Amino acid sequence: MKTSLATLTLCFVVLTATGFPLERKGTSPSAGTAKEKRVQYAAWDDVNVIAHGLLQLGQGLKEHVDKTKLQVRDIFSKLKVFNRTVTELGKESQKLRAEGEALKARAQGVEDREAQLLNVTAELREKVEEVQQEKNVMRERMSRLEEKVDSMLQGDIALPVVNGAVKNNSDASNIQLMLEAQSRRIDDLMERIRLQQEKLDKQNVRIRTLQSQIQYSRQRSSQQSTAGSVQGGVAEQHDSPAEMAADCHELFLRGETTSGVYIIQPVDSEPINVFCEMTADGGWTVIQRRQDGSVDFDQLWEAYERGFGSLNGEFWLGLENIHTIAKDGDYILNIKLSDWGDEIASVRFPFQLGGKETKYSLLIQETGTFSTLESSLGTDAIPGLLFSTRDQDNDQKTDTNCAKHLSGGWWFSNCGRSNLNGRYFQSPPPKLRHQRKQGIFWKTWRGRYYPLKSSTMMIAPAEINKS
Repeated sequence: MKTSLATLTLCFVVLTATGFPLERKGTSPSAGTAKEKRVQYAAWDDVNVIAHGLLQLGQGLKEHVDKTKLQVRDIFSKLKVFNRTVTELGKESQKLRAEGEALKARAQGVEDREAQLLNVTAELREKVEEVQQEKNVMRERMSRLEEKVDSMLQGDIALPVVNGAVKNNSDASNIQLMLEAQSRRIDDLMERIRLQQEKLDKQNVRIRTLQSQIQYSRQRSSQQSTAGSVQGGVAEQHDSPAEMAADCHELFLRGETTSGVYIIQPVDSEPINVFCEMTADGGWTVIQRRQDGSVDFDQLWEAYERGFGSLNGEFWLGLENIHTIAKDGDYILNIKLSDWGDEIASVRFPFQLGGKETKYSLLIQETGTFSTLESSLGTDAIPGLLFSTRDQDNDQKTDTNCAKHLSGGWWFSNCGRSNLNGRYFQSPPPKLRHQRKQGIFWKTWRGRYYPLKSSTMMIAPAEINKS
């Protein structure tokens, strides 16, 4: 475009110079008059060429100006988008910074509570030591009293005589009263020790829970800070926080050996509170416990899906939580039962649990012939059993809702082989059979009409059998 404009300009200058000659300076008027007759004017075609060139020049200039306007408008649009993006990033960075500060403040608060709990724990331990010392003193005094009584009974110590009569009866009564008082004091001390021990256990559980919460808060704070730094355009390096355990067996492998409530974080999920049963062979995640009837297990589908009850008492962990823990590996289902004679039975199954789309189907892997005890659940669950509640009938009995006919939610086949989430009956059980069959039963152990005393269901990775 620049070349064409320059060419047209040059042509215009040349034509102008040749077509319109200039007068010479210093000539007389008469000479000029004489030469005017000899002036030659440019041809009409040359004028047309010049006009055409000027039109092309104007058209080119107009196109160039239009393109320049479009480019400038496009640049201004991009600048506006860039300014909005920078503003949004600034707001997001401020928001992340505020969230990071809030998390830091929360973590500090949790650390302060942990320090308070540690102080309380130390005080409780001191009190327990004092009670133990007092107990030892009382034992020594009791030993001396017993020696004194034995000596008196054997006649080693002379008994005083008043008015010629030996005070055997009064001394014996006094000693008996002293012994009873000492026994009461010892019983009181033992009760105080038991209560202090319970408080210590609860404090330990709270301390472990707070430690897990602090660890999780620090992890979240570090992640938020990292995200804020990257969005602000500056990538900072942070120490990677320690990952939370995916289940109770992983906690056991990290050194935890005390049963209680812990926080775990299964793969690709949020942290959850669970009760871990730590045994000699590993850590088991408890998913169900029945022991005293304090929790009503006749719940609807939504409750069984999310879980209910108290982790320190009776509870159901929740179908979605169970699936989240066991979905990424081979797991073992461990079921422990007890009757009212305190006899215990247990079974273990390799299992898989489907997700919500499969109605949390329970699939028991067949590793051989099931024993009589195992057949109450294992035989029916080989092809898979869907979970049922009284508001979602997924059992294999076409004319009856087993969960509604019996009680509670369970992997029912045809209503009659097992149900560990039924009604809890105190001993002795009801006399009517239609009431007894609504209880907690395992048909191939104590029969369908025997309400069991307790049941516990736990899961752990299959590797626990190899340890």
